[in-house]
Amino acid sequence: MNVTAQSVWDNCLSFIEDNITPQAYKTWFEPIKAVKLTEGGALSIQVPSKFFYEWLEEHYVKLLKVSLTRELGENAKLVYVIKMENTYGNKKPFTEKIPSANRSAVNSQEVDVPIKSKNPELKNPFVIPGIRNVKIESQLNPSYNFENFLEGDSNRLARSAGMAVANKPGGTSFNPLLIFGGVGLGKTHLAHAIGVNIKDNYPEKTVLYISAEKFTQQYIESVKKNNRNDFIHFYQIIDVLIVDDIQLLSGKAGTQDVFFHIFNHLHQNGKQVILTSDKAPVDMQDIEQRLLSRFKWGLSAELHQPDFETRVSIIKNKLYRDGVEMPEQIVEFLANNIKTNIRELEGAIISLIAHSSFNKKDITIDLAKAIVDNYVKNTKREVSIDYIQKVVSDYFQMDVETLQSKTRKRHIVQARQLAMFFAKKLTKASLASIGTQIGKRDHATVLHACKTVDNLSSTDKQFRKYVEDLGKKLTL
Repeated sequence: MNVTAQSVWDNCLSFIEDNITPQAYKTWFEPIKAVKLTEGGALSIQVPSKFFYEWLEEHYVKLLKVSLTRELGENAKLVYVIKMENTYGNKKPFTEKIPSANRSAVNSQEVDVPIKSKNPELKNPFVIPGIRNVKIESQLNPSYNFENFLEGDSNRLARSAGMAVANKPGGTSFNPLLIFGGVGLGKTHLAHAIGVNIKDNYPEKTVLYISAEKFTQQYIESVKKNNRNDFIHFYQIIDVLIVDDIQLLSGKAGTQDVFFHIFNHLHQNGKQVILTSDKAPVDMQDIEQRLLSRFKWGLSAELHQPDFETRVSIIKNKLYRDGVEMPEQIVEFLANNIKTNIRELEGAIISLIAHSSFNKKDITIDLAKAIVDNYVKNTKREVSIDYIQKVVSDYFQMDVETLQSKTRKRHIVQARQLAMFFAKKLTKASLASIGTQIGKRDHATVLHACKTVDNLSSTDKQFRKYVEDLGKKLTL
């Protein structure tokens, strides 16, 4: 039987189609074309854009590996040929090389991809005590770098501090560097960018990125296998430790204890610690005080929601990296309508390009409106503090100015406390930020308000009804 690129790919598609939803198959696999098959077992497939290729790698790499090895054996290789069709005003061919630890560019439009995940799981981390020159994979994503982390008023402090740490890890007063902020604002991106820059500047340094969840899993495993000391030793030989979502250590006493000892050792020996969190240290609950105090030793830098100019820059940078041109009117429309979350903004751009590419349509303002309407409608939106104050004020038949006033009248105080309670519950804002926006109070007042609402809810039937009514109004 004559084996061709098309016959191999057809067999792969049959297998893939049986293992994913019809919509996913239609969207991500039908547009792919088989190009060529080499004697060495390398199959070339043509995809319509860089973002298309990245999506396949991110979501379907395991499925591709299984299907291809079934056809071509363990030495199978997959080569992506990125050929962008001129369907959305793109004047220039795509010529950007795609950097990645697991890939080597064959030429400007072909990317040779070994069939393995681009984010390999961290293997058993333990090394024999005393052996220091063991190669440790950093687990960094090289596509998260400073070049595509655009500076704006919303992130200037955090980005500048990150650059300083990258230039002199362990040698600045920003140790630890804690980056915190809401979902989708770039905490993980910035943490990776610092690590990638350090690896470029100091190749001899051992850099490790790990999520707090993975760190906890490894610690539990070490206790089960009775090699807790080896676990601690492994982390003590790291030069730059990056821990993502450190707030997930909340309530985990054993993991907090072991991280406390690792942190102390690294800090005392001039090693750099970088942490990310969706909360400021003052808002972290069920984290030991001795650990929280160490988080405050260095710099806590907050990432805010990007302003309009920064959102426009993010969109243009994303389009440039994908080799796509888009009318200024549409860029501004996207920037005006998706304001709170950079990840959502980039997701909407990808959806817009995908619809244009798959349906062979130009990108128009009508198409952009349809995408944004659908995208925003199907995305859980965060309630704003202003909206919460308005709903609470209307419920108690007062205006917002009265709610925020200094008066100590009981019904106004309770309304203000309820606004603070729901702001903490339904938004990602810090206690300090909530207090500032609700009558210029401090974070301690907000914390007291939340405790008061909890207490009254359990003892006062009428007050409990206030909480239930407002909860329904705010979560409709």
